[in-house]
Amino acid sequence: MKARTPQRPAAHRLTCVTTRREFLQRTAAAGAALLSPSFLCGAETPPVRTAVDQVPLGKTGLKLSRLGFGTGTDSGHVQRALGQQAFNNLVRYAYDRGITHFDCAQSYATFEWIAGATKGLPREKLFLQSKLRGRPEDDVLKTIDRHRQVFNTDYVDSLLIHCMVKDGWTDAWKRIMDGFDKAKDKKWIRVQGVSCHSLPALRTAVASDWPDVHLVRVNPQANHIDGPEQQWNKPGKDIAPVLEQLRAMHAKGRGVIGMKLVGNGDFQNPADREKAARFAMARPEISAVVIGFKSTKEIDEAIERINRALAAA
Repeated sequence: MKARTPQRPAAHRLTCVTTRREFLQRTAAAGAALLSPSFLCGAETPPVRTAVDQVPLGKTGLKLSRLGFGTGTDSGHVQRALGQQAFNNLVRYAYDRGITHFDCAQSYATFEWIAGATKGLPREKLFLQSKLRGRPEDDVLKTIDRHRQVFNTDYVDSLLIHCMVKDGWTDAWKRIMDGFDKAKDKKWIRVQGVSCHSLPALRTAVASDWPDVHLVRVNPQANHIDGPEQQWNKPGKDIAPVLEQLRAMHAKGRGVIGMKLVGNGDFQNPADREKAARFAMARPEISAVVIGFKSTKEIDEAIERINRALAAA
């Protein structure tokens, strides 16, 4: 008489069936993936880029939100006119939307308000950039330390020499630059750089090995763009020389932050703002951009425009 094969427990049979079913499903999925156009082309679907992505600041090793909040429209008087509580609320709204990058300056009317506006926000998630003009008689370290005290922080992420216009400015500002170097050694600042308001000053900055970061005026309409004259209020009319300097910065691994994206507030036509956003987001040299905001509507619009520009780019 033929021996009967022992009957396996029902739970084991169920496990085997489930395992076989999962195997077939996974095999089918894998086969579909192998036949997909992206696999056949050797490419993966790129992630969707947004205005509030955390992006590298050149080769500095730091990251910041692609869109930054400028606190210095008309030297900060536009934001200060909102009142301190409304300004605080606007900063919090920007943070809640994903903006973690805030551009400040010692000369802005909002300078003393930054600590209150960012109070309670996780410091490690913020990128605070500030600027100082400096004078020959200044105690540079004391001035930098004041930024830390006013911002109620141990360090400033990026500190810039503010508004250079002269060719060869690095010679006259060497003592200030040395002070920045000492502050960087003390870990009071993480990276250092410069904002320029003339083409000669911009070229000097690019030629120097000192800056980690450049804050550069950029928009395709050439509104308030760095010009050939060594005066901050004499802007150029051609973006091409600025783009040449951007390429040189990028080649050196510098962090590049674009400003004046809405033409110093002159771009009242939405088409101009759209054009500027698309221009900036298509430039691989630009790490991030900063726009001065005075309302939640402006923040929402900027995020929407940059998202759309990134999709187009």
